[in-house]
Amino acid sequence: MNILITGGTGFVGKHLTASLHKKDHHTYILTRSPENKENTNLTTFIGYDYPAEKLPVIHAVVNLAGESLFGYWSKKKKDAILSSRINTTNHVIDLLQKMKTKPDVLISGSAVGYYGTSEDLIFTEATKQSGNDFLAHVTTQWEKAAKKAEDFDIRTVFTRFGVILGEEGSLPYMQLPVKLFAGGKIGNGEQWLSWVHIEDVVRLIEFCIFNKEMKGPINVTSPHPKRNKDFMRSLASVLHRPYWLPVPSPLIRLVVGEMAILVNKGQYVLPQKALDNQFEFSFPYLKEALQHIKQRHQDFNK
Repeated sequence: MNILITGGTGFVGKHLTASLHKKDHHTYILTRSPENKENTNLTTFIGYDYPAEKLPVIHAVVNLAGESLFGYWSKKKKDAILSSRINTTNHVIDLLQKMKTKPDVLISGSAVGYYGTSEDLIFTEATKQSGNDFLAHVTTQWEKAAKKAEDFDIRTVFTRFGVILGEEGSLPYMQLPVKLFAGGKIGNGEQWLSWVHIEDVVRLIEFCIFNKEMKGPINVTSPHPKRNKDFMRSLASVLHRPYWLPVPSPLIRLVVGEMAILVNKGQYVLPQKALDNQFEFSFPYLKEALQHIKQRHQDFNK
């Protein structure tokens, strides 16, 4: 298959591309600087001005591009978080419109931030009401932009990612205070953390590509969310570090501004559609997921 990917050089994109290559699928990576990339027999880098008519038949599109959420959320940063996602998605929709032969499916990124935050509610794909904070606004607009693909009779999936655990992403930031022997719960520790291993992220994206029953919002999270206090305790255990020093919520807010919502607040999200469609998680439990990531990191650095 020919699969076009935006954000193909990012954390999730790199893992997805590597997995698709193992199955002999050809990836077309949409990037702003194709001249700095080297094509291979299974990867072709194309710019945003690449004519749709020059592309071969594209069977699936995976839209992952967007400004990183990490960093102090100034107005400029927040504008970039939103505009990067909307502008890229609009470009993808424009490309789809120009394609003579349409792809079978568009997988477009989103996040569990869609649901807003809560310490007591359980969110599934059946939850229709979005939250009212900044992340909920971003994901709502992002999905709205991608939904235009349905006008071309393209099956459209919104992958609502939880906190993705791997060598990159948020885990290195979460590990740092633990490794410095200062690890503990954040705030009262009661906030839910809906996490998922990077390998399950890739497997579920591929599942959505090839399973025609998958459409609309799909929660990409483990079936076993953890409260922050339990997540940090498991992380300390796996890293063989003490779990003892709580981090006050106001301190997080002082350092990263409104981005603090990512760690001070949370939501309990279940991947109900994945489970209903018999998707089997490789890492449904947190401790095993963290141990696997640690071992892989150690093997890589040998």
